[in-house]
Amino acid sequence: MASNSREEILAHALDIIRGGGAISFDSVAQSSGLSKPGLMYHFRTKEALMLGLVDHVADEWLREMDARLTSPFQSSTMRERAGIYVEACVTREPDPADIVMLTDPRLRQELTARWAERISTWFVGLEQLALPERGYITAVRLLADGAWFAGATGINIPTPDERAVILAAAYELLSKVEA
Repeated sequence: MASNSREEILAHALDIIRGGGAISFDSVAQSSGLSKPGLMYHFRTKEALMLGLVDHVADEWLREMDARLTSPFQSSTMRERAGIYVEACVTREPDPADIVMLTDPRLRQELTARWAERISTWFVGLEQLALPERGYITAVRLLADGAWFAGATGINIPTPDERAVILAAAYELLSKVEA
């Protein structure tokens, strides 16, 4: 039976990436059991498909992080959100599909902009913090992003002991943040 929902199509496309394959209308249609026109019913262009993939992965990240909050997002602190972000990046099972925005060189600018736009919602209000606190949060985010990128690319993946040290360093930086 052919997969015909957007979510099923995106899941098939992510499986292609996880398997080391390239995303094309042909590869995704074949994997999904759809014709190329059937796939294009859901995603009219390759850019729409790739942006859909970025949104799909970002949505998963945001749901996972939101589930870790102890209070509603609106009442959470920047320090709490940054701590959850670093935990998610450092402890998450490495997944090559996380870097979907780097899989199409012709669309890289649009895809990375979409990823940044989606994930930056987690850091709303950062620009309002005083410089030292903004710097600590940014340092934590860079630690987190580095650990995440290492896992997603399979390059220099931190060992479990190193992950513990990375988290401790991040928490030490976060202890300097008041809000």
